[in-house]
Amino acid sequence: MKKVYQGKTKDVYLLENGNYSLFFKDDVTGEGGVFDPGANHVGGSIEGMGKANLKTTVKFFEMLKEKGIGTHYISADLEKGTMEVVPAELFGEGLEVICRFRAVGSFYRRYGKYVKEGQKLDSYVEITLKDDDRNDPLITKEALEMLDIMNGDDYDDTVKRTREIASAVADVLSAKGLELYDIKFEFGKDMNGKVLLIDEIAGGNMRAYKDGEYVDPVTLTEILNMD
Repeated sequence: MKKVYQGKTKDVYLLENGNYSLFFKDDVTGEGGVFDPGANHVGGSIEGMGKANLKTTVKFFEMLKEKGIGTHYISADLEKGTMEVVPAELFGEGLEVICRFRAVGSFYRRYGKYVKEGQKLDSYVEITLKDDDRNDPLITKEALEMLDIMNGDDYDDTVKRTREIASAVADVLSAKGLELYDIKFEFGKDMNGKVLLIDEIAGGNMRAYKDGEYVDPVTLTEILNMD
């Protein structure tokens, strides 16, 4: 295998068959020694976190496969902490797509003048550019088209898939007594131009609450991985 990308929480290798292998690392993002999934820098390491995130991701990707929702997932080796995926082209240098069910986090910080913290939202979808230097700025559909990052049809498809996938994840959490407040996804296009969910679905990509209390990503991952 040839390493083609070294990320904060995953490394990417090119396989001989033309697919890619994602290696889930124990490194986590954070600031000042505090674990923060939204941070743009590695803040430490939690033993076993990589394999735990992979296990969660596989559960969700298998569920989406049963529902006929396209992802880049092919198979995984939980012991090695790796997942084989089909090649997918990023939109620009990568986009993050957030589906929000309640007003918390950056949404509340931006729009707190007009919304109460924790107020229900109607599966609101927003897109940001993956750009650590500029703190992942928000971008509109019109700007994505104008900058030739994403065309209108792919934008509409991505928003539709985001709501569909987020709803499916929310149902899983609800069955465990949890409420999904927001979740972050990444998408790409396969060789045939089809929009696919890529990367992962893990505890660090979502914000969940139980009885009104925030559930930290490590605890959330443990809950999601309980059989």
